[in-house]
Amino acid sequence: MTSRSFSRQQWALQRLLQEEAPTKRQLGAGHHSGAGPELGVLYLKYLQIFRRLEDLYEQLVQPQRRRAVRMVLDGLMGRILELRTQMVSLQLSEFHYFDDLLLDLKMTPKDLEIPVPRYFLREKNQLQKKFAHVLEAQQTKHTASCVPAMSLEEAVLLLQVSERARQGRIRAQYMKELVQSERGVLRNTWKPPKLTPHQAAVTVQKVWRGYRQRKQTVRHRTEEMRFLGMIPAEPPGPGPACLRARRASPSLSLIQDQEEEEYRRAHLRLKRSLLDVEGTEIRETLQDQIRQWFLECRGVTGKFPEFPDGEDGGSASLFSQKTPEQVSVELAAREEERQKRKERKKEREKEKTGNMKKKKKTKAKTEDDSSQSRFLPDVVKGDQIFTDVWRCRDDRQQSVDLQLLREETRQEVEQEVRLQVDDLMRAELKNLKLVVDKTKEKKTKTGNRKKKKKTKKKKKRDLTADRSLQSLCEELILEGFLIQPMNIKLSDYIGEFSFLASTLRQLNVEPTPSLSDIRQLVALYAVLPLGSPAVWEKFPVVNTLLLAGPSGVGKKMLVHAVCSETGAHLFHLNPAHRSPDHLSPAHLLHRIFKVAGELQPSVIWIEDAEKTFCKKTPKSDRKCNPLRFRKELLKSLRSLTRQDRVLVIGTTRRPFDANVKPFCNVFKKILLIPKPDYSSRLALWRALLRAEGAEPAASLDLSSLAKITDGFTAGHILQAVRSVLRRRRLQTLGVRPLAAAEFIRPLARMEPVYSAQEHAFKVWLCKTPLGRRKARAAKTTTEEEGGGKEGKKKKKKMKKKKKI
Repeated sequence: MTSRSFSRQQWALQRLLQEEAPTKRQLGAGHHSGAGPELGVLYLKYLQIFRRLEDLYEQLVQPQRRRAVRMVLDGLMGRILELRTQMVSLQLSEFHYFDDLLLDLKMTPKDLEIPVPRYFLREKNQLQKKFAHVLEAQQTKHTASCVPAMSLEEAVLLLQVSERARQGRIRAQYMKELVQSERGVLRNTWKPPKLTPHQAAVTVQKVWRGYRQRKQTVRHRTEEMRFLGMIPAEPPGPGPACLRARRASPSLSLIQDQEEEEYRRAHLRLKRSLLDVEGTEIRETLQDQIRQWFLECRGVTGKFPEFPDGEDGGSASLFSQKTPEQVSVELAAREEERQKRKERKKEREKEKTGNMKKKKKTKAKTEDDSSQSRFLPDVVKGDQIFTDVWRCRDDRQQSVDLQLLREETRQEVEQEVRLQVDDLMRAELKNLKLVVDKTKEKKTKTGNRKKKKKTKKKKKRDLTADRSLQSLCEELILEGFLIQPMNIKLSDYIGEFSFLASTLRQLNVEPTPSLSDIRQLVALYAVLPLGSPAVWEKFPVVNTLLLAGPSGVGKKMLVHAVCSETGAHLFHLNPAHRSPDHLSPAHLLHRIFKVAGELQPSVIWIEDAEKTFCKKTPKSDRKCNPLRFRKELLKSLRSLTRQDRVLVIGTTRRPFDANVKPFCNVFKKILLIPKPDYSSRLALWRALLRAEGAEPAASLDLSSLAKITDGFTAGHILQAVRSVLRRRRLQTLGVRPLAAAEFIRPLARMEPVYSAQEHAFKVWLCKTPLGRRKARAAKTTTEEEGGGKEGKKKKKKMKKKKKI
């Protein structure tokens, strides 16, 4: 079944790759108006194929076949991110709405959800898992050992409170026993009325018929309301096939792990045998080929050629069915290009061009980069591997294919041996030039010296070179900077789809994004790149993300969800808290970023990020001085390399208190989380009541609760639910069901998000780089329209004057 289903997805993927060619031409030609819907269609189709392939990948057992599908999955993830960035650059907005496209493609809002691949957590490094156990043990020891100090007055007060509570419990127990004894006396004195058997039967019938009739009326009423659409119908439960798949998933994962371990053992075994048996033969043949190439080039050109560098492919680039003359011409052309690049760099340093020229160059570069995809070759390659190797094979063969594995390992062995041979032949070529041609390579030596000097300058001093990684981690745990993330999934962030967004945008009204849009963007910008090393290396991912919004919208929950979905380590940094006295800000940030780079993937969470970039520090934060982290934070962010899977997430409740320019220089990607709309509030009330142990009945008016909580956040709703559903109230739900009026009192004590605060967030968002670009684009369009009308009026006036 897996091969048939994959062949269907493969057919759909091939059609999609054929359809994508004309859209690239239109994008390159600059048709921005027509590219938006076409990019949206491509995005939705790729997302649909990615969702189905991820389910298929979890059902596959054969490790080599899984690797072919994994290559396609990584390519699809990267392509989805590329399309999203192109849509952002075209529409100048992080939020995109596909209401009209969903109807055309026969898709539901659930199909828009970004699926988080399940292999992110399963394929975490074993060393990191072992180290995580050490961290958890150290953290439990720390929490058990640390007892807060207490003064004498606080201890006396605590004893008084506990003694009063003990006396109150004794008094309550005495009153309970007294009431029970009085009830027992009344029961003994009360005598039931004397009834005849006929009268007793009539009373029992009355009670039973009344009970049965009430149940029937409630059932008929609910059926009628469901028929009219006043009450949502109950969703159907999972079918028998889904239940069987859920039962088989644990055993299937165990089988996949066993087959993966067997594949690794077979790979190591074959690699050792090939190195022992064929290693010397491969080395000798390569040396003979390279020597023969030396002699042929000398016979044709009269001198020995230049040996290609490792960046150009080494000796592998020499034997691609080319003559020695062609190879020598290519090498000479490469050297000329390198010299020209150096000359251009020198000219650019001397010349001081204006800002307009720089902007034009950057725009041209971005257009060239957008037209060329970095992930489509991977998708095509994985598709071709599956068609050539696995399409016509039997699914029942789940063991490792040794013949295919031998070919793959032979290529790896040849590459390793080729690197060793290239080093030897470079030295041999130098000796030949010295002996035969009597020439010395002074330029290469000076160039190597310059490169060495540059690399020495780039290297920074390690402040903790004498410390081990385990000791640094233990210190960060004890100081509270390395914490254990909460087990929260991204799907737990509740938010409904907005069905009126695209219609509002067509009417030139910018809609407020829903919480489901925020969930999708966090999955795209944080979860997918952080969980996949292939996507992180190739895609120009922004390693800083800012979540802005009022308190209670779920910023902290999203940070923990990113860590739990990707298995990342969480480093918590709050600039408002005082750091240890023996540490400077530079030393502290150096330790955090160093450990985060070693324990990849990692998330560095900066809480209250605006305090580091404030215009003036408030009086409450003058002791800790959060401004001390500003320069050191920029330096540590620049020290991150492309290979470091470290994501810096900042959360802020008051972003308008910070200077916009340095704030946006640090956080390149900004997401403004709004308050929930009506549909999201309705889903929040239902989900939070169930989470606290109370199933919402039909008598509970959730629609009215969602209506009166307009302006309240998810944190406010959760606080109101917990204040009402205490332990005593949960026990009496069977006797006295919940009513909407019970939640009004706790809601009245809270302050909602007022319109002035919401307006301040929108004004601040317009000051960010993306908001400024959008404002400029809107101005240009209005000026063009106005200019056209004014031009027509002037022409009419000129015609009238000529007639006169």
